[in-house]
Amino acid sequence: MAGSSIRSTDPGRQVWALMQRFVEAHNRHGELAEALGFRLGGGRGKILFQLREGPRTLSQLAAANGVDAPYATLIVDKLEAHGLVERRPHPGDRRRKLVTLTAAGHDALATADAILLRPPAAVGTLPADDLRQLTELLARLLAADATQSGQATPEK
Repeated sequence: MAGSSIRSTDPGRQVWALMQRFVEAHNRHGELAEALGFRLGGGRGKILFQLREGPRTLSQLAAANGVDAPYATLIVDKLEAHGLVERRPHPGDRRRKLVTLTAAGHDALATADAILLRPPAAVGTLPADDLRQLTELLARLLAADATQSGQATPEK
C-alpha cells in the first residue's frame, strides 16, 4: 500500500488495521458528548443501548457486559443520575428491580443514533455495487463473530 504505514503480509491484520483507522478517523464520541452534555464511557453507552431491547435486571446487565453486579450497579447509578434510566419493581420477584429507559433515555438513544449512524462523506463516494458488497462482507463478519462467540446471528 503506497503511502500507508500499514504494512503486513497477513491480509487479516491489514484489513483490521484499515478498518480501525477508518472508524477511529470518524469517531464521533466527542460530538455525542457535546450533544448529550456528558460522555457515555465506562460501559454506560453499552448498557444504554442494551436497554433499547427492553428492561433488564442488574444481574442480566452485569452478565451481558462481563462485569460484576456492584460495577453494573455503579453504571446504572450514573445513567439514573442523568435521568436516562430508572429502576422499577420486577413483576415476578419483588426482591429484584428492572432497569428501564426513561423518556430522556429514549431521546438520548435517538440522539446517539443520529450522530453515530451518520455515515462519513467518504462512504457516499463509493458506487452502489461496492456498498452492497461491503455490506455483505461486514454482515458475514458479524455473523461469523456471533457464531464464534455463541451469540444469536445478527440480522442482515
